[in-house]
Amino acid sequence: MSHAPVLLAEAIAALAPRDGALYIDATFGGGGYTRALLAAADCRVIAIDRDPEAIARARALAQEFPGKVLPAQGRFSGLDTLAGEPVAGVVLDVGVSSFQIDTPERGFSFRFDADLDMRMDSIGASALDAVAQLTQSGLEAMLRDFGEEKQARRIARAIVAARALGPVRTTGQLAQLVETAVGGRKGARLHPATRTFQALRLLVNDELSELAQALNAAERILMPGGRLVVVSFHSLEDRLVKQALAQRGGALGTGSRYLPEIIPQSPSFRLLKRGAVEPSEAEQAANPRARSARLRAAERTEAPAWGGVEAPDLAAAALAEWSAIA
Repeated sequence: MSHAPVLLAEAIAALAPRDGALYIDATFGGGGYTRALLAAADCRVIAIDRDPEAIARARALAQEFPGKVLPAQGRFSGLDTLAGEPVAGVVLDVGVSSFQIDTPERGFSFRFDADLDMRMDSIGASALDAVAQLTQSGLEAMLRDFGEEKQARRIARAIVAARALGPVRTTGQLAQLVETAVGGRKGARLHPATRTFQALRLLVNDELSELAQALNAAERILMPGGRLVVVSFHSLEDRLVKQALAQRGGALGTGSRYLPEIIPQSPSFRLLKRGAVEPSEAEQAANPRARSARLRAAERTEAPAWGGVEAPDLAAAALAEWSAIA
């Protein structure tokens, strides 16, 4: 099984690796960014992942590069505590990895008929629990807000009706259920269940909250001149990163002249590029999974950290129910 890191050359160029520095690959996965960092400079890399299988790969790479790769199992929301010292760069490749998608028993993909799971760390409640226990209103909120699914109500209603007859246990069952509920594929490029699977994955792994906390942690741990690079794959993630960096990079307005005067904070980041970097046509042709990727990068200033990045206020009904389930 192979994994092709998306926007690899662009990410390494933005990080500008230098000898003797310490970096964090906060989503180790298959180790592509870590290998590229080590090839670019005589540096050390803290390899973080919440997936035990990814950490096993990180430990194998650590044997190949003694003293250069430092595996750390955990969520990237706590990357500053896992590092323990200021770092020169942080890279986040947000979302599910090719290893997770291509392993049937992980239950991330409807390309294989396997048990619903979708947990990145194999701990706690799974997608199976969400499909079985969320109410119709909770399912609809999850699909609408996390999946940006226009047919959320119809799909939620179909799930509730189906599980009244028996458990919806597998990825194949769920994909077929969604396809039937929306009236088939109708020539669409994407499978009708794509957004449903995205929504479940975001809910089960608390991904938007994790990303918001990771941005705060990176802001705290980066030294002045340190670089933050984030690669995201759908609009909810990219919008969160865009707004956080734009605000902390001074690219947003300071408010209305009709409101009480607020002393502005000094920018904690300098944007390396306005707008996102997108994969080249060649990369998209070679790796179709790269098509939706967006890279945003910024450099840490000497100003104090702002903190306060929060996940968007979405899917309140689903999150309230999920907190009781998980």
